[in-house]
Amino acid sequence: MTALQLLLAAGGLVGAGLALVLFQLVPSHPDLGQTLARLSPAGAREAQNAAKAVAQPKVKGDDDIRDVLGAWGARHLPARLWGKVAPADLAVLGMTPARFCGEKIMYAFIGLIAGPVLSAAVLFSFSFPLYVPVAATVALVVALWFIPTYNVVTDAHEARVDFARSLGAFVDLVALEMASGSGPRQAMEAAAAVGDSWVFRRMREELARTRWSGITPWDALRQLGDEINMPDLHELADIMRLSGEDGGRVYPQLKARAASMRSAILSAQKTRANEVSERMTLPMTLLGMIFLVILITPQILRMVGS
Repeated sequence: MTALQLLLAAGGLVGAGLALVLFQLVPSHPDLGQTLARLSPAGAREAQNAAKAVAQPKVKGDDDIRDVLGAWGARHLPARLWGKVAPADLAVLGMTPARFCGEKIMYAFIGLIAGPVLSAAVLFSFSFPLYVPVAATVALVVALWFIPTYNVVTDAHEARVDFARSLGAFVDLVALEMASGSGPRQAMEAAAAVGDSWVFRRMREELARTRWSGITPWDALRQLGDEINMPDLHELADIMRLSGEDGGRVYPQLKARAASMRSAILSAQKTRANEVSERMTLPMTLLGMIFLVILITPQILRMVGS
């Protein structure tokens, strides 16, 4: 390579470097629609959740592989394959759709690996046609594929019960703060700062977001109720809106609402206890019959033998 070619190559590299630097320094013109979407309450919530996910320390054994598998599956697999799961169930559990899809893929992969292993162990002792282990593997994969859906539905139901129980305590605390002369926002923020459960943390996050998102606390509660399918939050939002916008005293309404929530929770627990008791009737009856058979059998055998 001649000296002239070296100079031309060096000049080209320097020019490319300067162009990249200028490209980074010159301000760009953002898209107005994307900017407004990021500044909206929903966009702010997504940005905060993404920041939390990035800020979490990565430790050995973390479950981020589920997000990767879920993102891949959402791109390459048909949407109807995932089944119907309510977005509110995923929201109340704090689970993204990608993580849910990743769990389904992981469970199916476990079944795909465990099926041949178990079949090989069984075939080592018994002889079966080839289609038997293949069919068993397919059945295991299908069964494990639906386990995450069942887990989400049951866990979401338990989470809503826990949320309703904690929300009753939250309403009591808000009523006490309102009785002491605090405003609606101050009363809710002070009440949310008392507890350390995931429900109180969720309430603190929603109330803190209202300070810079441009929405009122009661509107944030209503949006949260729509997101996780909690009608009790709608009623609390209506009561707090009455105090915040009309200046009404809502202490009696808050106390009455807290009492009704406790009564509803107690009634649900009694109903569940009665259902469990009814389900235990048949096993206890069978156990009593088996015990009677054990007692009577020797006498019957002695009578037959004589």
